[in-house]
Amino acid sequence: MQDAMRVRSTAQIAGHPIHPMLVPIPITCFVGALLTDIAYVASAEIMWANFSAWLLLAGIVFGVLAAIVGLIDFLGNRLVRAQAPAWPHLIGNAVVLILSIVNLMIHMRDGWTSVWPSGLVLSGITALILTVTGWLGWAMVYRHGVGVAR
Repeated sequence: MQDAMRVRSTAQIAGHPIHPMLVPIPITCFVGALLTDIAYVASAEIMWANFSAWLLLAGIVFGVLAAIVGLIDFLGNRLVRAQAPAWPHLIGNAVVLILSIVNLMIHMRDGWTSVWPSGLVLSGITALILTVTGWLGWAMVYRHGVGVAR
């Protein structure tokens, strides 16, 4: 764990890493989009489809911000890149952002086709990938000490 003490976050404010502060927002938005897609499919109330589109947009905006800060950490410290979960975490979250952008385009269509079936499927796949990348991010912090001040 001696190496973990030196695996500091490059992007920080007053010694606090920025990336872990940002990531809960897109995660919440993308999981929320899945839930509102399910609500739309169950009820056909257009309000749920609109909520999904707004959640996807907010998730993408904050996801891009989190990705930029995460990339700064990734490129700014070779010890971060050396962690086993780092590459799958980075690639998986890039896939999440790409899928979410495609999903937002689908959600911008009118009526039933904005969610069923493509939007719901993409929201589900995104949530599944986030489960894996979230676990990998957790492992980087709690097992490998990335960004943890000691």
